[in-house]
Amino acid sequence: MSKQKKKTYNDFGGIMFSTNPDFEFIDEQPQQEETLPNAKQDLRILLDRKNRAGKTATVITGFRGKDEDLQVLGKTLKTKCGVGGSAKDGEIIIQGDFRDKILQYLSDQGYRVKKSGG
Repeated sequence: MSKQKKKTYNDFGGIMFSTNPDFEFIDEQPQQEETLPNAKQDLRILLDRKNRAGKTATVITGFRGKDEDLQVLGKTLKTKCGVGGSAKDGEIIIQGDFRDKILQYLSDQGYRVKKSGG
């Protein structure tokens, strides 16, 4: 016979006690939004030099959709540019200055893309 795990405050998502006898705890998972079609994506490409130890990085922001689709697009862009980078939190970071190359590729794929910043 195994001992049942004691529930903690964090297991209830901040709800610990209710005086309402009819209260039912509803565990809401954040719904992941569907990936918009390429033509409806409004992406911005900017160059970032801050907090990167003097290195330059191309940042693509504005992607709306599933994290898996963001990862796939990030991997494709890293392969096209032949460099490393990452894709998380709705933005793709490519090491180096590849704004023109990325702008051309994303435009060819049907994305709405603009250069942003200096």
